[in-house]
Amino acid sequence: MQEQAKSEEKKIGMTETWLRKHRLIYDAATRHPFILSIRDATVQSHSFKTWLAQDYLFVRAFVPFVASVLIKACKESSDESDDVEIILGGMASLQDEISWFKREANKLDISLSEVLPQKPNQKYCGLLESLMSEDVEYSVAITAFWAIEAVYQESFAHCIEEGSKTPPQLKETCARWGNQDFGHYCQSIKNIVNRRLQMASDDELKKAELVFLSVLQLEVEFWNMSSGNV
Repeated sequence: MQEQAKSEEKKIGMTETWLRKHRLIYDAATRHPFILSIRDATVQSHSFKTWLAQDYLFVRAFVPFVASVLIKACKESSDESDDVEIILGGMASLQDEISWFKREANKLDISLSEVLPQKPNQKYCGLLESLMSEDVEYSVAITAFWAIEAVYQESFAHCIEEGSKTPPQLKETCARWGNQDFGHYCQSIKNIVNRRLQMASDDELKKAELVFLSVLQLEVEFWNMSSGNV
């Protein structure tokens, strides 16, 4: 039975195995009431402003984390793989993302210099910092990287699907992460994760799955914070 399970995992990939196993928490992260309120045009202005200001702080903390993943990729990925190029491409886009947050905050009269991270944000940034340690395996760190990006891609893609009522002024926001190109980028990271996890030890697999679950739980808490439900 165990061998059959391992064969199935190898065929569909470890990420898909986890997505099926942990569907409830994944759906909670990607179909959160905050996201649904954007999709059906009932989102409150203060909730959106909270999300934007807090996410700006998160992205600032995300930059050194991605840099640490890039360093691990440089050390551990083979010359034949395109891990470094994929991660480097994502890192390069973060500069534009930070500039976008600043522009949007300016439009909404949010003074980002006065924003302090709320507790859920502090917890999430704390996870990022813990994953930057040299002791954390590349397979574990890249799993977290994929999960973070994938949740945003699937969440915001839902807001621009056919039938959504997302307000025109929020469609650009949703398209930043919900667009097809970002979806292809997330798939590229997912492919790296599946490849690395095929070579991982049982201990690494357990750590990677726990990190995956931690990201999903923290995403739910982040959305809760944005809605004011903390």
